[in-house]
Amino acid sequence: MRQQMKTNMRALTAALATCVTLMAPTMVTAQFGPAVTVNDSVVSDFEVSQRLAMLQIFRTPGANETLALEQLIEDRLKLEQLGNAGLSITEEGLRGAMADFAGRANLELDQFLTVLGQQGVSEETLRDFVRVNVSWRDYIRSRYGDRATVSEAEIDQALGQSSGASGIEVLLSEIIIPAPPPRAQQAIATAERISQLTSTSAFEAEARRVSALPSRTRGGRLDWLPITNYPAGLRSLLLNLAPGEVTAPIPITNGVALFQMRGVREVPTAPSEPAAIEFAAFYIAGGLSERALREAARVDANVDTCDDLYGIARDLPEEQLQRDVLPPAEIPQDVAIELAKLDPGETSYVLTRANGETLVFLMMCGRTPALGEGQDRDTIRAQLVSQRLSSYADALLADLMAAATITYN
Repeated sequence: MRQQMKTNMRALTAALATCVTLMAPTMVTAQFGPAVTVNDSVVSDFEVSQRLAMLQIFRTPGANETLALEQLIEDRLKLEQLGNAGLSITEEGLRGAMADFAGRANLELDQFLTVLGQQGVSEETLRDFVRVNVSWRDYIRSRYGDRATVSEAEIDQALGQSSGASGIEVLLSEIIIPAPPPRAQQAIATAERISQLTSTSAFEAEARRVSALPSRTRGGRLDWLPITNYPAGLRSLLLNLAPGEVTAPIPITNGVALFQMRGVREVPTAPSEPAAIEFAAFYIAGGLSERALREAARVDANVDTCDDLYGIARDLPEEQLQRDVLPPAEIPQDVAIELAKLDPGETSYVLTRANGETLVFLMMCGRTPALGEGQDRDTIRAQLVSQRLSSYADALLADLMAAATITYN
């Protein structure tokens, strides 16, 4: 029985690590103190601890209390929007959705709940998570379904069948300013000032002065890259920039990013967005300290492929090396921005986790083409509709966040 539970736990972690990005709030009782108030709704410290336990079970990158609280705030906003729309899920539908969720780990619902319970996550937490996740998905489909229609020409372009198909490449300069909690306000103020620049030479000077990226030695200059390499939510923002213009500050984990447009061009072949990106993250204690960066350089000198990292991580705790294959939309934005610049086998070690105390050694393993031979048009249509609905959902959540009154206790 014990061996079976261990097997179930491994299956649970492997099957759900890529899909658990949300968890709805559990019930608040008087014995749990408030962590934050979102409009008129309270998020308790107990809820934060439950969310953190869930994130840790599924080995979510950067799992900490800050990330747990951010996700719970988003859940509160979603629940408020669902309530205003008068949407709810029946008990029968909820139970079925929970069983479907457990099925992703090849477990019956009772087995699934047992595994979670052994790790300190309550059944009520799972119920609330599934409730908000399923209801939000259905709400987005009902609200934006008519706007997410896809034409036959767009399917042709996705399949690469259009004559004269072309794509867009962008020439950017970049800055990432470290912003762990003690320095966050100062970093954001610096980023706000830089975002007003229109001179490439002035931006390059700031990159050399404040950027944490290796590109700072080049004034933040990047080479031409396909716009499809960048996260979907960032593409329209970049393409709306005129040459010399700089994005508004883009918050990322423990930092803030800025991009300046230097040029846009059309190229003969349109690279399609990958269906999935495989990457590895090796976590090194020390953040951006000289010691940690030396260790990252040592690792870099001894690896050529992602498989080589297993030798580096031998005899270390399992969680120190994480390798994932994820759809682009499920990759954290700061990781996605770094991966956009990498070819297979290339590395980056500028990102941090745990409030800046852990350095992320990031390696690109490969990109899986989204569209292979033999895929039917209905499959392509569903993929494109899903991408558009995801964009609408992200935009709506951003609007709700901007309009919310959030008070930290």
